[in-house]
Amino acid sequence: MRYSLTLTLWTGLFGAVAFVHAAPPATVEPRDADRPKLVVAHHIVGLTSTYTVDTWKDDIALASSKGIDGFALNVGADDYTGTQVEFAFQAAQELQNGFKLFLSIDMAAIGAVKNCNSPDTAAFIRGLTASVIGESAQFTVGGKAFVSTFAGEACTFGEADVFAGWNKQFTQHPDLAGKIHFVPSFFIDIQQFHNFKDVMDGDFNFNGAWRTDLTTANAGSFIGNSANADHLDPSQQGAIANALGSFMIDQWHIDQLGRVENSAHTYMTSISPWFFTHFGANTYNKNFIYDCDDHLYVRRWETIIANRDKVDVVELLTWNDYGESHYMGPVRGTLPPGADAWVNGFDHQGFLEITRHFATWFKTGAAPTFAQDQLLMWARPHPKRARAGNDALPPPTNFELDELWAVVLATAPGTLTLETADATRAQFAVNTGVNKLNATLVPGGYMRGTLERNGAAVVDLRPDGYTFDANPATYNFNVFVAHASA
Repeated sequence: MRYSLTLTLWTGLFGAVAFVHAAPPATVEPRDADRPKLVVAHHIVGLTSTYTVDTWKDDIALASSKGIDGFALNVGADDYTGTQVEFAFQAAQELQNGFKLFLSIDMAAIGAVKNCNSPDTAAFIRGLTASVIGESAQFTVGGKAFVSTFAGEACTFGEADVFAGWNKQFTQHPDLAGKIHFVPSFFIDIQQFHNFKDVMDGDFNFNGAWRTDLTTANAGSFIGNSANADHLDPSQQGAIANALGSFMIDQWHIDQLGRVENSAHTYMTSISPWFFTHFGANTYNKNFIYDCDDHLYVRRWETIIANRDKVDVVELLTWNDYGESHYMGPVRGTLPPGADAWVNGFDHQGFLEITRHFATWFKTGAAPTFAQDQLLMWARPHPKRARAGNDALPPPTNFELDELWAVVLATAPGTLTLETADATRAQFAVNTGVNKLNATLVPGGYMRGTLERNGAAVVDLRPDGYTFDANPATYNFNVFVAHASA
């Protein structure tokens, strides 16, 4: 969900029919040979009202240092949108580090304040798009400005239907015709993609980052109806991990995109470390989680790398979506009202620290060697069945495990000990490369990870400020993230 100063009560997008699949025809149009291969991060301009050019420079320099090639600037209709977009492009151009930017037009936020069935709204988004086409930091494909969206699948812009609306009022309108490479995220039955001839140069699978179909209600279809969802055995946990690591839904998107005529068939998919949101009806009215356990961030990276020949662009969700708890950049700018309750004290930059390894692997096809050992750990701050003492909202219900998750990027073999209480620890053999490990959390306990090699501690990480609280005041299904390297 996107944010602006206007409270967007846009719900149901994530329940859209994204998983309907039909077999592709025997012959689909080929993909262009000149395809991009890069990693970008979704940056919500609606939360940057206090940014200066220097703030943008800080974000760009940090992202670039972690293997990220650009920002998808999520833009709405706030009065500061134009100024902040100018600041972002100015910062990228002054840094001259090759960092690219493109607009991700947020039709959910824009549709909350403008009628997306009006040609006037089409004129507004054309104006936003045209304002940056000539900028040197604009990401281009085949000489055309790359443009994306969040939603927009219901907008006709005054035409007979959504297909004609985006065609006549956007991609083929005289203001933009021949100037843009359009890769939207439309939350529709993907079997409708073929109707977007001369509109979709590609598809952005925004929801690819999560298995949104994995819920508490249907977990039995993955792990068996008799399973205890609080305590999975190794085979059941493996079934969940396999679902989270599947490329199946991406392949469905790619198949249906191949049916679009006059398209470059650019495929952009998403990767995210987490998802939790807890807003009441007086703000954004959304209170739910997606299952992000079983090392989702790393597992999703591994899946995309294994299928890199089918993927052109990876969009990380997100740099700064604090309201949905999937931010990876530093916490700054403006938080959505109420999000401070689950964001303050929960820095996520540990996920960013390991990103360069996977981003480089995706772009080059070769796994980089490690210059140093890294240990990343993350966990929620209270049990999933805890009852908050002072929260006006009920807990979000979905499938999750009370586990400490850990990833070791190891330069050589060793041993990792995970400790969640004084008398609760587990020890694991660590191999050279990427290691995914976990241990059960204990109410009142903590997190500690010790990587040893040749009888000596290489990394010993016990972060301050974390307790697995059995009696929280409010519900918080965000994660506390800790990282160390040596």
